[in-house]
Amino acid sequence: MNNFEFKNPTKIIFGKDSIKKLSNEIPNDAKVLMLYGGGSIKKNGIYDQVKTALANVEVIEFGGIPANPEYAILMEALKMIKNENITYLLAVGVGSVIDGTKFLSAAALFEGDSPWDILTKNIKTEKGMPFGTVLTLPATGSEMNSGAVITRKETKEKLSMGGPGLFPEFSILDPQVITSIPQRQLANGLTDAFTHVLEQYMTYSINARLQDRFAESILQTLIEVAPKVLKDPTDYKAASDFMWSCTMALNGLIQKGVPGDWAVHAIGHELTALFGIDHARTLAVIAPSHYKFNFEAKKEKLAQYAERVWNITEGDTDAKAHAAIDKTVAFFHQLGIDTKLSEYTNDYEGTAETISQRFTERKWLGLGEHKSLSPDKVEQIVKMAY
Repeated sequence: MNNFEFKNPTKIIFGKDSIKKLSNEIPNDAKVLMLYGGGSIKKNGIYDQVKTALANVEVIEFGGIPANPEYAILMEALKMIKNENITYLLAVGVGSVIDGTKFLSAAALFEGDSPWDILTKNIKTEKGMPFGTVLTLPATGSEMNSGAVITRKETKEKLSMGGPGLFPEFSILDPQVITSIPQRQLANGLTDAFTHVLEQYMTYSINARLQDRFAESILQTLIEVAPKVLKDPTDYKAASDFMWSCTMALNGLIQKGVPGDWAVHAIGHELTALFGIDHARTLAVIAPSHYKFNFEAKKEKLAQYAERVWNITEGDTDAKAHAAIDKTVAFFHQLGIDTKLSEYTNDYEGTAETISQRFTERKWLGLGEHKSLSPDKVEQIVKMAY
């Protein structure tokens, strides 16, 4: 196992009716900006629960953060933070709302010329404005990590940011919130979490036995609960496993001491930026082609994944590894997730070249666990995904 340091300061408040505990977590003298998305929280009762819990705290609201948190909209929220002398942020929503709140946490204290520099210059946030979250859809794991991804529509860019100052102070996870979530979003959440684990697991073995089994257990749990969650979101036991699996998939624990990939995400973000395709679905488009293109480098781990997660015991290493890729694609299809770019857009020609050019311009010259995926190789992977 590689050397590592691990610190995750986020307090998790998990379970039924846990939103009422919100009042214990925010200082009474705080001036809170409550951030949310399209307004579904006002239909499913979460908004009322939050407002009741914060009855004794001064709260100002900012809604309308889109599924891919948009820079221009977040800059409007930043003006409100400055003008209203906000001291605390509260994200009530999905991962995009939490990511947007992380950007605002950083931007509120940023002393540079433009907050966009935080993303383009990869500036780590050491200290941000304090914030907490109320999670409304399990998926991204943003509720217990310090990373975020922000979109800028006018330039069709989707870039990441982070730093030790961007961990939520607390996150409230009530599995009951999924009962009102549409099937499409549930499928996205399952796919997102599953691929998060693969990015940290599907590399090469360094005999980190416990880390491998942590990852495999999350994958197995997601496979087991996926049909139950999609069939009956009111199944609290399945919802609980789903929600906690999504959080554990990206809270930093399973990536410690092992190599990470993240090329699938880097490429997938471009598909979202270019076409507006749901983030999780871009991952399902790229992952199979990525594993096929890098088969020789990944086949040992793919075969282990086949045996331990999919119970594939017949055949040699190559056969098991190929079967693992096929099983993964079948799982995405079972969730109702398409795995080819042409199934999402008719304008896919030239996409591979565009992404390759972007990576070259950004000097992203070596992606993946071996830092060997050059832009021309990325171009080939994207073409395989057409």
